[in-house]
Amino acid sequence: MKKAKRMNAFSSSIFAELSAYCQKRRHLHDEWIDLSVGSPDLPPAPFVREAIARYAEEPNAYGYTLKGIREFHEAVADYYRTTHGVVLNPETEVTYVIGSQDGLVHLPMVFADPGDVILVPDPGYPAYATGVAMAEAEPYFMPLKEENGFLPDLRAIPEEIAKRAAIMFLNFPGNPVPALATESFYREVVEFAKRYDVLVVSDFAYGELYYDGNKPVSFLSVPGAKDVGVEMNSLSKSYNMAGCRIGYLCGNADVIREFAAFKSNLDYGIFWPIQKAAAEVLRYGGDFCAESRAIYQSRRNALVSGLADIGWTVDCPPAGMFVWAKIPVGFTSLSFTKELIDRAGVVVTPGHAFGPSGEGYVRIALVQPEDTLRRAVEKLRASGLFERLAADQR
Repeated sequence: MKKAKRMNAFSSSIFAELSAYCQKRRHLHDEWIDLSVGSPDLPPAPFVREAIARYAEEPNAYGYTLKGIREFHEAVADYYRTTHGVVLNPETEVTYVIGSQDGLVHLPMVFADPGDVILVPDPGYPAYATGVAMAEAEPYFMPLKEENGFLPDLRAIPEEIAKRAAIMFLNFPGNPVPALATESFYREVVEFAKRYDVLVVSDFAYGELYYDGNKPVSFLSVPGAKDVGVEMNSLSKSYNMAGCRIGYLCGNADVIREFAAFKSNLDYGIFWPIQKAAAEVLRYGGDFCAESRAIYQSRRNALVSGLADIGWTVDCPPAGMFVWAKIPVGFTSLSFTKELIDRAGVVVTPGHAFGPSGEGYVRIALVQPEDTLRRAVEKLRASGLFERLAADQR
């Protein structure tokens, strides 16, 4: 059987590799704490679960929904108007995606040709690289450096690269780096995109997960953004509906039209009860989001303060569901990850899995209850690893 050449761009995920490594080390620990995969451990709001069950009883609920139901599109437009002050036409500026990964992987196939350049954050969500590979385009990594607030330096992009660029992916608050973009940065992005005719794709999947009142800026709220770009969002993280696989793309009408035409050749829509429930949670889920933020903020505080107590000082994230932690000197991201597995039975994700600039960091997901995070800290303390490191530094 001949394998397509494009498959050479894909290999087993870091999570599969970590799982295999943990299996070999299973005998070392009675308890394992997995803080690697960013899947919410909390359930959706009760009214969402009730809505799905109620609508699933409808005998006509099981047909194709094709381009999506109007009620869901209107709910997205209402949400953007009330939450971000952005006016969207639900008919022409909103379309569905089967989770944001669906959109992120498929968009480059619509708007990039083989050999085009796609600008991606580094480190960044692995789906961007998948989309680049599927379109047979070339990635250009935009380093996210601590000294620049983990924002890409647009002025550092070479002129010849900018002229070849078809798409720019942005992700704030981000995965794996939970940084926040500023309005002034987005204004620079709009100017850059207009100058070089680049489509901007803002991945806003963590837009509702922010702390200490630091509400993220929607890219579409910046003047001129709809002229050059779109925003992708998902109900997976904000509303704990990861398995429901529903999200949306909104913004530039021309982009929405072409993407919807492409999607019409791929699938037949999303299960009607899920769309109905998603419309309800977008309209009435504000209190639920506030409760989720409080839970994640408490988890963040417990983990960051606990790690500081044992000698591992990490930045306190202003948003998102991850801690992006700088590792001690003397390790690679992968060797440090394996050290935590071997000595403590705590699993995190090595930063190099998200791009070259991820080396020197690990990603820790806040996807366990607060008491479990505290136990993870105690397991790290009991390992003696950080005492040894402190002694070596002295």
